Amino acid sequence: MSLDYAARHIGTSAADHDTMVAAIGVPADGRRAVERFMDVAVPAVIRTGSPKGAGLLPQEGVSEAEALAELRVLAAKNRVLSPMIGLGYSDTLTPSVIQRNVLENPSWYTAYTPYQPEISQGRLEALLNFQTMVGDLTGLPVANASMLDEATAAVEGMLVARRAVRGGGDVFVVDADTLPQTKAVLAVRAEALGIELVELDLAGGAALPEGIFGALIQYPGASGRIWDPSGVVDAVHVAGGQVVVAADLMALTLIASPGSLGADVVVGSTQRFGVPLGFGGPHAGYMAVRTGLERQLPGRLVGVSVDAEGKPAYRLALQTREQHIRREKATSNICTAQVLLAVMASMYAVYHGPEGLRTIATEIATKTALLRDALAETDAEIRHDAFFDTLSVRVAGRADAVVAKAHELGVLLHRADADTVGVSIAEATTTDDLKLVIAAFGGTAPEQFDAALDVRGLPEGLVRDDEYLTHPVFHTHRSETAMMRYLKSLADKDYALDRGMIPLGSCTMKLNAATAMASITWPEFGRIHPFAPREDVPGYLEMIGQLEQWLADVTGYDAVSLQPNAGSQGELAGLLAIRGYHRSRGDVQRDVCLIPSSAHGTNAASAVLAGMKVVVVATGEGGDVDLADLRAKIAAHADTLAALMITYPSTHGVYEHDVRDITAAVHEAGGQVYIDGANLNALVGHARFGDLGGDVSHLNLHKTFAIPHGGGGPGVGPVAAKAHLAPFLPSHAFAQDERHRTGIGPVAAAPYGSAGILPITWSYIRMMGREGLTEATSAAVLAANYVAARLKDHYPVLYAGEDGLVAHECILDLRPLRERTGITVDDVAKRLIDYGFHAPTMSFPVAGTLMVEPTESEDLAELDRFVDAMIAIHDEAERVAAGEWPADDNPLVNAPHTAAAAIATDWAHPYPRELAVYPTGSVAGKYWPPVRRVDQAYGDRNLVCACPPIEAFA
Repeated sequence: MSLDYAARHIGTSAADHDTMVAAIGVPADGRRAVERFMDVAVPAVIRTGSPKGAGLLPQEGVSEAEALAELRVLAAKNRVLSPMIGLGYSDTLTPSVIQRNVLENPSWYTAYTPYQPEISQGRLEALLNFQTMVGDLTGLPVANASMLDEATAAVEGMLVARRAVRGGGDVFVVDADTLPQTKAVLAVRAEALGIELVELDLAGGAALPEGIFGALIQYPGASGRIWDPSGVVDAVHVAGGQVVVAADLMALTLIASPGSLGADVVVGSTQRFGVPLGFGGPHAGYMAVRTGLERQLPGRLVGVSVDAEGKPAYRLALQTREQHIRREKATSNICTAQVLLAVMASMYAVYHGPEGLRTIATEIATKTALLRDALAETDAEIRHDAFFDTLSVRVAGRADAVVAKAHELGVLLHRADADTVGVSIAEATTTDDLKLVIAAFGGTAPEQFDAALDVRGLPEGLVRDDEYLTHPVFHTHRSETAMMRYLKSLADKDYALDRGMIPLGSCTMKLNAATAMASITWPEFGRIHPFAPREDVPGYLEMIGQLEQWLADVTGYDAVSLQPNAGSQGELAGLLAIRGYHRSRGDVQRDVCLIPSSAHGTNAASAVLAGMKVVVVATGEGGDVDLADLRAKIAAHADTLAALMITYPSTHGVYEHDVRDITAAVHEAGGQVYIDGANLNALVGHARFGDLGGDVSHLNLHKTFAIPHGGGGPGVGPVAAKAHLAPFLPSHAFAQDERHRTGIGPVAAAPYGSAGILPITWSYIRMMGREGLTEATSAAVLAANYVAARLKDHYPVLYAGEDGLVAHECILDLRPLRERTGITVDDVAKRLIDYGFHAPTMSFPVAGTLMVEPTESEDLAELDRFVDAMIAIHDEAERVAAGEWPADDNPLVNAPHTAAAAIATDWAHPYPRELAVYPTGSVAGKYWPPVRRVDQAYGDRNLVCACPPIEAFA
């Protein structure tokens, strides 16, 4: 095996493994330490490994240079043309300062979701900029910190409208001029929830039906038409419904905001704000709402609060809405956001400011008007007089010929039907592109276009005249020097993997290798429209096919869909596949989903959104599923049982020995087994879901397969299934591979979801090979057990298997410490910041605990540094219990300590400053949190979700 990459990815060496296995207490027997350890740690009943076979996962990995060379060959098979298809995807220009300092910067892409706000102030500020940008442009007061894509945001908008109209009907009206992919995703999601979709030509004056709870309007329309929807908005309100508007943010710099026209919810995509096309993603969707709907918002909301000194500090607001608290009562299953892309979009607005955005939009509108004038000289008919960036052009019977000619000339256009061609202008569209389009229509382009900016395509009554982006942040960083320093200052406030270990249980914060990241900005991957013709994307399709095959191999399934663009959406897709399977067999009554009480909250939320009823199964004292209770629940719901959702290893970090008995019991009752793939990092190369009795699983490529978390996204959540469920996996009418056009319909806007980051996982698997992936699993499980062994005398390990070992994560019980000393799990988490660590997962799945997952990426020195910090914190807590420090004034309850606090003239605490800020005695590499402990409750009581005035920081 080539260890060139695997040895660099796995932090511990063979010598380290000897030390770690000895600490755990596994006796030597002449074999490698990690081999004999895994023989004990992984139950024999689940061990199946992965079969070897031609065309499946390569046995050995390749070097980094070899992987990049192979990827170059694949990329070269894609043809980069000028993408003028439109339909919600625009050819944008990413400012180099943002590409280099955000997208390619590990300070941004290796960060985790900002659940620990004190060490996330930089990305929280960036997201607050995003919310302010969206709120200003949409004309609504509150926006969230990004959605997965525009189609998903439209679905969530529909659900917000439904919740806002209590006792209303089940009809949701969709404007006929809505993006086709949005209509398709709405149809899939509405059907599962019993919502009736009615498509109407709202601009044409179609009458609203009875029983509506809301309506969706595309503004501007998919055809490019701009019209005043305020009359329809009023009519929907009179009928008792809510109005969702899907809007183009770039157009909103020039035309009236939806909020000013009466919209209740506005959704869309921020892709054209500097985020590459990437064959469909990842892109940050957005949602903004009117006053009164703030607490209905799905996803994440950044708010302003204060820290322990009363100074402004950012944090995630209204976290009680999270799925792990509300579970089956959750109104959305959205878990991850698209933070990295939201940061890029927000910084695009910060860099250009309102004047720059208006200029970009005006240039787009001008080029569109110039093209309209030139095409009007041909026999083509321009369908709409009012437009921004898109023209719908009628050429009787010649649409195919025009699109083919444009393709021959190097431009991609949209064939709407046999008589209609769509043309969309973007920031990156050149006048040479316009000339090629004119030639494709059979016209003659002028030698030189009029250079004067002109927005004559906009309707006079809808020209925007109010100010937006007035906050100083959108007026300060105009030079590249200033922008670079702003981005650096924000990154310096944060803690990411480039500073140290992030030992988050359930989240697998392994390193995302620079080599694996290298290709995502290549134009052959980044500048490809998701609806480009098949002949232009053979490299993408080959890479996707290989990934499908490799992932099926390591999971034991027969088919894989890469479309879901988050783990939660993979869950939903898998449950919809089960639902579709049962209905195809006439078992429409099967709608009960059994879920263990320990499961991640998105499991229950996804089940409800798939039209299922959740029945909770108890877990035993050891963290395993209670088999007796499971059998009782199966018997009680035998005729209506649709599925069981379990996580393996369990959410408690344990390999369950009776997993095969569990899956067999469900199958005997006619149900299907969904195995949540969140913990696949503990199985790859050693066991496979499909061999354990799983029928379908989602995987988290941002966890097990090394796609970056990016501060809370992007993610990819492929769904893998056995052959009998394969016909019910996600599909898409625009999929380039005909295999992916048949199924339940789409769960994401693009055929292959966030395809632009799939080269990362491709590279990771290609460089690791089967042997490297197996070694990575072994190293991860060994690291977790080493940490558990060294800490068990200080913090009880809550759950372990029959052999006394854990899987890839361990749960440390801090409740005895609290009872003895008064020190809480929050105090320990915040004190870890002073020691230079991100805290483990707090109070999930058990309140008052820390769940630790060290991953395979960390070396032994870092593991020991973390263990030593946890032991030192334990000893500090004991000093509080002994009365050495007061319960309300000690290093733990006051943590974290900022530099400003340390140098304050008045130091009235009973412990020394040195202990507060240099608890290990070392001053090297000190991380200084920018704020003291954040007051979470204050921020919820005083909800502020846009950039505060500068005076607040005085």
